[in-house]
Order: sequence, then structure tokens, then C-alpha cells
Amino acid sequence: MADLSRAAIVALAVAGAVVVNLVVYAVGRAAGGTFRFTAAGGPAEVDAVTVAAFSALPLLVGLTAVALLAPRAGWVVRAASVVGPALAVLTIVLMTLPTDLDATSKTTLALCHLTLVPIVVVAVAALGRRTRVVADRLAT
Repeated sequence: MADLSRAAIVALAVAGAVVVNLVVYAVGRAAGGTFRFTAAGGPAEVDAVTVAAFSALPLLVGLTAVALLAPRAGWVVRAASVVGPALAVLTIVLMTLPTDLDATSKTTLALCHLTLVPIVVVAVAALGRRTRVVADRLAT
């Protein structure tokens, strides 16, 4: 990924996360997950659009921030390497576990959160390498 632009790295990571999580979601549906839960407004259901959006939007925001800030502050890459995966895991505890989803749905959605961990780690590392390559070219 070092040959790709920062925008391409972000786009590929986001697209990859959406595809992987939609596959995980489809497997969860096939395994019998209903993805229905009780929300404040009544019954609700997690659908494929929700899975795609909850995969794409936080990742897009976070990786875009890293892509923009890393060239100016090298610590951003190190921080994002820790904070990104931690948030992916923490959101399981905050968003998935407290619901009244069935076990299959809960497990599937937790796996969707966990798939973001390696995606974040690889994308942030690639952004860090890309930043160093640009900095090295500017220095010579």
C-alpha cells in the first residue's frame, strides 16, 4: 500500500471494511440471526445498510484525520494505531452487548467490530509509511 496515495489508502480500507462486514452480516443472517432489538422508540432491526454505514463512517472519519494530520505530527500514526483498535473493541461493549439481540446477531455484530481492528492497523501503518515516503522525497 506504500505506493498508493493517502486518499486511496483511506478509500480502500473503508471499502474493504464494508465488504468484509457485509459478508460477516450475511453469514450471521444465514446462521439465523434476526438482528432485531428493542430501541427507545420501539422495535428496531440492524440491516445491511446500517452495517455498511457503521463500518464506513467512523473508519472514514478516523483515517481521514490520520491522513491529514500525520504529515504534520508523526505521533498521530502511533496514537491512531492504539486508539482505532481500542475504539473498535470498546464499541462492542458500549453498543452491541447492552442490546437484547439474540446470541447469533450479537456475536455477528461483535465480529463486525473486531474486523475493523486489523483493517485499522494495516491502514494506519500504510498511512504512516506514505507520510514517511512523502517526507523523504521533500527532504531530498
